[in-house]
Amino acid sequence: MIVSRKQDFLHAPSYVTIGETMLARRYLSSVKNLPNIMTQITEGTAPKKFTTDHLKSIGFKSSNDRAILAVLKELGFLTDDGVPTQRYLDYRDQSRSELVMAEALREAYEEIFHINERPTDKDRNTIEGMFKSEHNVSNSVARRQASTFFALLKLADLDSDNLSSPITNEDMVLPAEKSDTDSKNERELAETGRPVTDLNLRYNVEVHLPATKDIEVYTAIFKSIKENLLDD
Repeated sequence: MIVSRKQDFLHAPSYVTIGETMLARRYLSSVKNLPNIMTQITEGTAPKKFTTDHLKSIGFKSSNDRAILAVLKELGFLTDDGVPTQRYLDYRDQSRSELVMAEALREAYEEIFHINERPTDKDRNTIEGMFKSEHNVSNSVARRQASTFFALLKLADLDSDNLSSPITNEDMVLPAEKSDTDSKNERELAETGRPVTDLNLRYNVEVHLPATKDIEVYTAIFKSIKENLLDD
């Protein structure tokens, strides 16, 4: 397995590249304020540069919160020098923020999603092991890396990827072609205000004949049927 670190001069986030997969390295010592920081991003205006001073100005002065800058860079929300990216701006649209976060997580933590496309807390031990193995970190650091991932995961919508799927020919239902009877009905309705009555209905009539040896009884029955049902 070849592990290569993307260099700063490439302006790339510091996740580890394993073949074609990626696993973000940065983490928060405490994820308590993470949801509030991300909410502030959606509610406040985007700064020219997202710095520790900006973080303090929006109410997060704890030293534990400063690591969010490195996390946001790995997620593609900020450039290496702290300038908000298009992803940062897209996240500010609250109707799309969960989808934007899902996209960011799939890129920054790609290796996890190769194991399970819908990670849950049941996968925590496996994910901690992945961080420990790929980044050569201690158990405590691997736990914080996993906690950061799961805290971000709560802000993502992994189940709405296909909401904007393009419409295919199979999805389109075309109106059925009109039959000659349909066209005749429309013409009759337009000319007379009444629909045609040629409905081509068929009736099945059941006749229960009495048990008798008198042939005149049967003759009378069939004559009545002919006169009352069969003739116009």
